[in-house]
Amino acid sequence: MLLAIDVGNTQIAAGLFQKQQLTAHWRLSSNRDRTEDETWILMQAICRANGFGMEQTTGIIISSVVPDMTSSLHKMATKYLNLEPVIVSHDLDLGIHNYYRNPANVGADRLCNAVAGFQKYGGPLIVVDLGTATTFDVLDAKGDYLGGIIAPGIETSAATLHQRAAKLPRIELRFPDQVIGRSTESSMQSGLLFGAVELIDGLIDRIGQEMGQKVKTVATGGLARVLIHELRRVSEYDPFLTLDGMRMIYERVKK
Repeated sequence: MLLAIDVGNTQIAAGLFQKQQLTAHWRLSSNRDRTEDETWILMQAICRANGFGMEQTTGIIISSVVPDMTSSLHKMATKYLNLEPVIVSHDLDLGIHNYYRNPANVGADRLCNAVAGFQKYGGPLIVVDLGTATTFDVLDAKGDYLGGIIAPGIETSAATLHQRAAKLPRIELRFPDQVIGRSTESSMQSGLLFGAVELIDGLIDRIGQEMGQKVKTVATGGLARVLIHELRRVSEYDPFLTLDGMRMIYERVKK
């Protein structure tokens, strides 16, 4: 089995693949102080709860935007499984051309989204990933990476409002009944959630205008499920796109 571990700033998403089938998946908090031993214990427990044993793992791939955690996971893989993990980076042969001025600046998760997005949906394509940040990754008809957009994520914006404004509370991230709020909570929900919808739909329109052609769209990420039913410009929802991209990259590298 292949163990895919996607490390974000807020959460770790992990999954087990048997060939091309995702058989189990889970999320952990991104705790930078967690040691390789603690991570191993957690991974073992979750695998057992899903009916698998970590000893069944024959390969590991790591996509990470948190360098300290990359090191800890690498140590876990070599110490407990005697496996050298594949670390996703722009240096790997991904099968796409990266047009970023500095290709090293494209996050590993965004590279995974680009690879999986093109293989599953074709191009030109916009991948919208809703996590700590809301990112847009743009691919042309050949699947090459043209660049993208980075905006604050919904939870990030909500936390900032609460921290920076003394009278603004923490809120549940759900859509209010109407756009015009009649309480502080519903006003914040309206601004954050309807605002995120308009930002995403509006930027997709602008990207399409700049490219001068019709562009497919797919949303992924932990918060995509909150917005997907309100988004007018997103045609596909794929919650495991990043993990699928990691599997595809692993298979390509190992060939």
